[in-house]
Amino acid sequence: MNRPALSELAGRYDLVVIGGGITGAGVFREAVRSGARVLLVEAGDYASGTSSASSKLVHGGLRYLKSGQWRLTRESVRERQRLLREAPGLVAPLPFVMPIYADRPPGRWLMQIGLRLYDAMAGVRRSAWLGAEAALAREPTLRREQLRGAMLYEDAQTDDARLVLRLIVDAVAAGGTAINYTEARLRRDGAGVAGVTLRDVAGGGEREIGAAMVVNATGAWADRLDGAPPGAPKLRPLRGSHLLFSAQQLPLRQAVSWLHPRDGRPVFAYPWEGAILYGTTDLDHDDDLAQPRPTAAELAYLIEGLQAQFPDHPLQAHEALATYAGVRPVVAGGQADPSSESRESALWTAPGLVGITGGKLTTFRVTAREVLEAAARQRPSLRPASATPLFEAQAGDRLTARYGRAGAAAIGAAPEAERLPLGDTPYCLAELRWALRHEAVLHLDDLLLRRTRLGLVSPRGGEALYAPIGALCREVLGWDETRWLRECERYRTIWRTRHAPPPP
Repeated sequence: MNRPALSELAGRYDLVVIGGGITGAGVFREAVRSGARVLLVEAGDYASGTSSASSKLVHGGLRYLKSGQWRLTRESVRERQRLLREAPGLVAPLPFVMPIYADRPPGRWLMQIGLRLYDAMAGVRRSAWLGAEAALAREPTLRREQLRGAMLYEDAQTDDARLVLRLIVDAVAAGGTAINYTEARLRRDGAGVAGVTLRDVAGGGEREIGAAMVVNATGAWADRLDGAPPGAPKLRPLRGSHLLFSAQQLPLRQAVSWLHPRDGRPVFAYPWEGAILYGTTDLDHDDDLAQPRPTAAELAYLIEGLQAQFPDHPLQAHEALATYAGVRPVVAGGQADPSSESRESALWTAPGLVGITGGKLTTFRVTAREVLEAAARQRPSLRPASATPLFEAQAGDRLTARYGRAGAAAIGAAPEAERLPLGDTPYCLAELRWALRHEAVLHLDDLLLRRTRLGLVSPRGGEALYAPIGALCREVLGWDETRWLRECERYRTIWRTRHAPPPP
């Protein structure tokens, strides 16, 4: 998948999708499958917003049962099971233990009832009770004092940015067109939305594109799209912050979930991409949508919860490999508590336009098909095709799942030196080479924060790896020394601003 120039785009499309996160990527993939001529436009890099800064969980959301969001939970756990079947290796089972203590909630029986219902909605039995000894044998890092046992249950994990990229790459291979670093504003005529005006952020220039229909899938920016007619719901952006530690600092064998001692909110920690991911918060975000980062108060809250559960591993925020925060595009429902707001998606229409925001990573495909059904009420040719598996039948190995068959074959055939892991991460130079050649990489942060996650799971954002990565960028992209130094400075600024741990 190469990035096209504006001049290479067609003058008109059946559908233009604005937004290259999980929702836009899902709509793009489903629309291409329907036989439509589709263009996807992203103002930054693909998945550069919320869809690379989620908790990486594909789940139903146990806490949604407590708030009565039954339909959303049922839909989510069923989509989780479908993704486990259809995207093996990219969406992987994630067993959790939730320790139960005599001196704090939750209680065993309440959790057993909730998890039985959770299993029933998914159509699978995955939960069980473990006694204290069995719980410690499964996860020795648990706090032992007053431990009664643990509930065992299962959800799933993914690399959210890679899931978005896989959807986009597959859709382009099937005939769609996608372009990143391109801003869009709506063009309107007397009958409604008639297309978009595109501005190439990277190379300069503008071009007008006609469209039978346009989808606004810009997430937290959905009520700010330039030129949009009224109708978007009022959003309540909510920030979720996370810390990543090395597996040596917090040697978890598997995922652990527990209730934060301060407010009873669920938190979790689990092995992810060679590191340990820990989160999350749920707070109103009143700052720049494009540059969210954890506040000092959030980090203190997270560390308080971590030390309560793992007292033998008294970590501090400054010891983390990295931090990150994402902004959830939650529709304002008037709840005082941010966590009580519904995670349902919201859809609205105007002549020539369908808008979509809210929703969950897990349910992106259901949302995409709902968007196309709404579009088809104005343009019947956009009705989604019969549901088919997300990806063609594939082996569940890591490389095939992330890069498809062609990518996995090329990476597997690379010289042995390029297939060696980079540091303590699961990545290798051959993966970076493939991404540079085939995944529309324009900047170093595209490569280190989204095509791979080296910037999150390596010390100091992967600084020790600059030499081999720089040589690869010069070879594949033709960057000279001046461009490489400029990219390094851009990347360092982004990493310091959004991902660096706080000073001690």
